[in-house]
Amino acid sequence: MKIKIKRDNAFASYEVPLVDATLLDVLKYIKTKIDPTLTYSSGCKSSVCGSCAMRVNGREVLACSYKVDDGDEITPLKNLPIIRDLVVDMQNAFEFNKLSKTWLNESKKINLTHEDEKINEVQSDCILCASCFSACPVYAINGQFKGPFSLTRVLKYVSDKREGDEKPKIDTIQSNGIWDCTLCGECSMVCPQNISSKSDIEKLRMKSSIYGYMDPNFASFGSFGGLSF
Repeated sequence: MKIKIKRDNAFASYEVPLVDATLLDVLKYIKTKIDPTLTYSSGCKSSVCGSCAMRVNGREVLACSYKVDDGDEITPLKNLPIIRDLVVDMQNAFEFNKLSKTWLNESKKINLTHEDEKINEVQSDCILCASCFSACPVYAINGQFKGPFSLTRVLKYVSDKREGDEKPKIDTIQSNGIWDCTLCGECSMVCPQNISSKSDIEKLRMKSSIYGYMDPNFASFGSFGGLSF
């Protein structure tokens, strides 16, 4: 079986004698048997830690669960600086979490019911793999976009009944946030935890309307050629 791995600005070809193997197994074989300079990240090997996220044939996957096919092309995640080979720097993604205030702002003392816990159970399953960050096409034109990686996390906290003041988070995601999303759904399709960031962003838009916010693009529809409608 032959695969290609992008290293620097070119693809390196490797042939491995493995059958029905995961990408992580193939990468380990290459590093230990063929090329010890190959660099990649891995952790739990159980699709839990998210550290082995990368792209195969242009689509985000977890190397520990993806079964390799002959001719596959392996590349690092997009929209993040490459440290070396298949390893990227996650700092930009985490910085957007800070900008989006992804924490409880004013924690109220309240007993949560099982139903309360279920409200944001899905968002709590995020494994920080950054597949959604990589798949998002908006970053190509707006590098300041907070994106699905952070916006899904915002919904988690503004939906938490222990949050005593959700408005600062809602205020923060208006610029380079929820209205900049094209709702293309690419983020949702690649999430290994089946989190629909598209749906989460739509919910944040509805919640924003409660505070008087609306899509700023609508303002431009209200006038044409100097005439107001």
